[in-house]
Amino acid sequence: MERRYARPRIVVSRCIEFDPCRYDGSKIPSPLVAHLKSHVECMPVCPEVEIGLGIPRATVRIVRQDGADHLVQPATGRDVTVEMSAFAERFLDSLPPVDGFILKGGSPTSGTSGVRVYPSAEKSAAIDRTAGFFAREVLKRFSQLPIEDELRLQNARIRDHFLAGIFSLAAFREVEETADREALVQFHAANKLHLTACHQQLAREMGRLVASRSEIAPAELFSRYRQMLCSALARAPRYTGNINVLLHALGHFRDRVTPEEREYCLRLIDRYKNGHAMLAEPRDLLRSWVIRFQETSLMDQTFFAPYPVVLADLPEEITERGRDVWKSRGPPPAPDEHWTNGKGE
Repeated sequence: MERRYARPRIVVSRCIEFDPCRYDGSKIPSPLVAHLKSHVECMPVCPEVEIGLGIPRATVRIVRQDGADHLVQPATGRDVTVEMSAFAERFLDSLPPVDGFILKGGSPTSGTSGVRVYPSAEKSAAIDRTAGFFAREVLKRFSQLPIEDELRLQNARIRDHFLAGIFSLAAFREVEETADREALVQFHAANKLHLTACHQQLAREMGRLVASRSEIAPAELFSRYRQMLCSALARAPRYTGNINVLLHALGHFRDRVTPEEREYCLRLIDRYKNGHAMLAEPRDLLRSWVIRFQETSLMDQTFFAPYPVVLADLPEEITERGRDVWKSRGPPPAPDEHWTNGKGE
């Protein structure tokens, strides 16, 4: 079940793991972006540097005056609204097809949400929150693509959803460039379970569209399929959708595994259903059966591995490869208050 993964193309804020180009000359660490560099074609950009604000530089803020937002540098009084808007338009116009964006959270240029808006360039309390100037244009033009900031991507579920989205879209982009109807059939077949978990109704509609492929011109076929694919991937799979897919996959092994094995798998699914386990527990067990029994109908399903497994690596403290907590817990308690030989005796 070794998969070949298409290489996503994503736009990334340049200050995240690429260059020390923040206002104070620093660089933002991101373990995810550091990992992604080996698997993704990154297109780094710093809008503030691109319009000539320099490194380091006085900070900018969004100021709302007479109902209109301006991008202002309080220390100099400079209004760079026109320059930033022109750069955003020029940069985004020049992009090749991309599969997603990772932008700097909280930035008045690149923050995707929650950026403070002030009533003046003087010291004052925020009156609203919005998206940054560059991010606004990204959201307007590419709302159908995965767009996140490095802060939100620290959440495991958001990160998983984002990665599954960019790798799925990259794989589709490769097929789309061929305009090959039969390649689209293979793509849809491989992603059927993943799409079903995301959006069962759309997955069925996409299946009907693919089934009628011979009656539709390639340009229209791929355009319609892309629209539905983006809509389906935009919805993070709910646990109920994942459970339906897990049970469907389990049905393939009804007469191949022992009753005890089947019962164990159902217990894992229940643990996931009740919030006591991650999806990986029942999914990985089923994947092992796919390999063991060489179940061809499930062998290529992206549901079991939507992106390279290395990108799901856990932190050292979870994998027990971090500092030795047993040696660093301080002086031991009195002999009658702890295990004397490590066996509880």
